[in-house]
Amino acid sequence: MTLRGRLTAAFLAVVLGPVLLGAFFVAGTMSQVGHQRAVERLELAANAARTSVGALCRQLHGAADTIAVTADPAHRAAAVRQLVGRGVAAAIAITDPAGRPVLTSPEQPVPQWLDCAATGPVTGGAQALGVRVELRDGTGTVTGSVIALQPVDPGFVARLSGVTGAAVTLLTDTAGPPTAAQTTEADDGRDEVLATAAGLRGDGIAEAGNGRYVRRVGPDAEQPLPLVLSVPGDAAQGRSAVLIGAVLLAALLAVLAARALARSTTRPLDDLAYAVELVAQGDLTARVPVSSGDEIGRLAATFNRMTRETQSYVQALTGSRDQLRGHLAVLGDMLASTHDLPGILRVILRSALAATGAQAGLVLLVDPGSGTLVGQCGEGLQGRWPHPADPTEAQASLRDPRAIRVPIGVGVIGRVAATGEPRRGRVGPDRPLSRQEPACETYVAVPFTAPGVATGFVAPAPRSASGALAPKPTVLGVLVLYDRLGSDEFADEDLHTLGTFAGHAAVAVENVRVHEEVQRLSLTDPLTGLWNYRYLKESLHREVERASRFGRMLSVLVLDLDRFKEVNDTYGHAAGDVVLAAFAGRVRGEIREVDLAFRQGGEEFVVLLPETDAPGAAVVAERLGAAIRDTPIPVQPHSVGGVTPAGPALIAVTVSIGIAVFPDHAGTGQEVLDAADDALYAAKSAGRDTYRMAVRAPRADGPVPPTAPAGPGTGRVEPVAPRAVEETAATSSGASSVPRPPRSGRGG
Repeated sequence: MTLRGRLTAAFLAVVLGPVLLGAFFVAGTMSQVGHQRAVERLELAANAARTSVGALCRQLHGAADTIAVTADPAHRAAAVRQLVGRGVAAAIAITDPAGRPVLTSPEQPVPQWLDCAATGPVTGGAQALGVRVELRDGTGTVTGSVIALQPVDPGFVARLSGVTGAAVTLLTDTAGPPTAAQTTEADDGRDEVLATAAGLRGDGIAEAGNGRYVRRVGPDAEQPLPLVLSVPGDAAQGRSAVLIGAVLLAALLAVLAARALARSTTRPLDDLAYAVELVAQGDLTARVPVSSGDEIGRLAATFNRMTRETQSYVQALTGSRDQLRGHLAVLGDMLASTHDLPGILRVILRSALAATGAQAGLVLLVDPGSGTLVGQCGEGLQGRWPHPADPTEAQASLRDPRAIRVPIGVGVIGRVAATGEPRRGRVGPDRPLSRQEPACETYVAVPFTAPGVATGFVAPAPRSASGALAPKPTVLGVLVLYDRLGSDEFADEDLHTLGTFAGHAAVAVENVRVHEEVQRLSLTDPLTGLWNYRYLKESLHREVERASRFGRMLSVLVLDLDRFKEVNDTYGHAAGDVVLAAFAGRVRGEIREVDLAFRQGGEEFVVLLPETDAPGAAVVAERLGAAIRDTPIPVQPHSVGGVTPAGPALIAVTVSIGIAVFPDHAGTGQEVLDAADDALYAAKSAGRDTYRMAVRAPRADGPVPPTAPAGPGTGRVEPVAPRAVEETAATSSGASSVPRPPRSGRGG
C-alpha cells in the first residue's frame, strides 16, 4: 500500500473508528438498558411479592396469636368470629392435640393449606396460606393449636399481580415441570413463560421466546409460595435504522476528506519515498536532493546525515540490544523469585557461570543444626563424582543437589566456610578435594558473607573427630565454580566478580529467612508457641471445608483454665505466663500430629481434631483434663515484702472444656466454634474441671431441656442447649441473667 493509501486508511481509522465504536456502544447500550430495565422491574416485583406475602403471613400470625392468648373457650369462639368478620383471616380453625378440628369459622372443612413458615419443596398445590400457633394451658402443656387461613385463589393472584406490576403465575408444585395453578399470564404466552421458568434456578432471570423476562420467586424463608413473575421487554423501535443512516453518512464524509488530505500531503514526499526505498534495500549511499528549505527540505538533509551514521550505529546497537536482553532476563528471573530461595540461588549461579566462563558450579548453605554445608543448586555436575565409594550416593547427588553435604573445614569448600576467605587455584596434593566435592582441575570459591548481620549461621558443635571447624559467624554459605573454559585458571578478577554475586546471594538468603520468620511470627503466639487466633480462623475455615467435602467429622475443643486470675493475683503475672506455657506444652503432648492447637486469647485455647467424632473428642477432653489436673505446675513466686520464697511453688491447675462437632452441632466454622464456646460456658457453670458436649440450637417447636450437670472431673458427656446453659449458670452460681462474658476473659 502506498503512503497515500496509508494516510487515507489512517484518517479513516481515526475518524470512522470512534464512530463505529460509538455506534456499537450505543446499540449494545440500548439492548443492555432494555435488559437492565426488565431485570430491575423483576427485582422490584420479586421484593413486592415477598413483602405482600410476608405481610399476609404476619397478619395471619397475629390473628392466630390473638386466639391463642384468649384463655376462655367462649371468648375464644367470639374472637374467632370477630376476626373472620373483620377479614383479618378468611378462616380460623382450633384443633385438639391430635389435630382434630374443635372449632372452625366459617363452619366448613379446612382446605389444603401451606404453612407460612415452610421453606421446602411444595407438592400437590396449596389452596390457602396458613399459620399454626400452639395452645398451652397455665402449666405450659400443649392443649391444641390455632390455624389461621387465607385462600390462594384467582383473586389473590390478581391482587398480587397488581401489587408487583408483573404477570404472576402460582405453580402447583416445585417438583417436575412447572404447571400453573393460578395465573394472570395471557393465554398466548403462558406456555413459553412456563417453559422458560423450568430452566431457572434460584434468582436467575431468563428471556422467553415471546420477549418477556421471567423469574422464579420462592419458596423461601420470606414467602412460601412457588411463584413465576414475568414482565415484557423494552423493545426499541426505529432506533437501529436511524443509527445505521448516521454511520453511513459519517463514513461518506470521512472518505472524501481523507482523499483530499492524502493527495495534498503525499505529492512532495514521492522523491523522499524513492530514496528511502533505496536505503531499505541496503544502499546506504543513497541521497535525497534538497530542493527547498521548508520542512520537506530539512527532512531530506536530516535523512542524508542519518544514512551516513546509521552503519556505524548498527553494530553498537546490536551489541547493546543483546546485552540489554540478557540483563532483562536476569532481572525478570530475580523478580519472579523474590521469596523463592532456590530460584534466587539458581539465577545467581547461572549468572556467575556466564560471567566467568566456568563449566560447572555449586551453591551450598550452612546448616546450623548439623554444622555442615548442604547443597542447594548445581549446574554441569554430571560425571564429576569419582569420590563416593557408594555409586548410589553419586546418583543421589545428580538427582538432588541437597544430597551433597560437606563438613565445615573439610576440603576446599569446607575450608572456605571455616575461614571466611575466598580461594582459587588448581587441585593438587597440597589442595585436595574431599570425597563429598565434585571432581575438577581448577576452582574458585567465595563465601556468602553478610558484614554487620547478627543473624549469620553459627555451628553449635565444636571440632568433630575429623577436625572439622565451625564457620565464621557471618558465613551463610559458599559459591564455588569449577574448570574455566579453555583450561585456564581463574583470575583475581573472577574472585572479585564472584564476590559480588556472593554478596547478592547473602542478602537474598537473609531476606528470605527474615520473610519466613515474619510469616511464622504472624501466625504463632510468642508466649506458648501455639498457633494464634488469626491462624485459628484460617484453619477452622479450611478444616470445615475439608470435612464437608469428604463427609468427615471435625471436633472443636475450647479450653479455659479455671480461676486463672487467682494465679496471677497470688503468684504474679510472670508465674501466670509460666502456667500458660506449661499448659500449652501439655496440650501438645496429648494430641496427634494432625491435630491443631491454638491460643485464642488470655487463658482460653482451642484444639481442632480432624476426622474425630463426639466420643473420640470426649476421650481427648478427658485425657487433657487429667494431664492438667494430675500434675501441678512449678513456678517461682514473686517476692512478698521484699522476701523471696526459697523454693518453687506448685500450682494445681484445672481446665474446663467445651466440645462441638461439625456437622452434628453446627453447619459453619464460626457456628461450631460458638457451639463449643457455649458448651465451655456450661462446663464452667457445672462446677469447672469438667467438659460438656454442645447440642444443636433448639427448634421453634420447643427448647431442648438440659440434663443435670455433672460434678468436677466426672468426664460425662452431657449436652446442654445454649439457652439452658445460661439458666443453669444463673441458678448454680448465683449470677444474674446477663449476657455471657467474652471468650478471652471469663475470669475463671
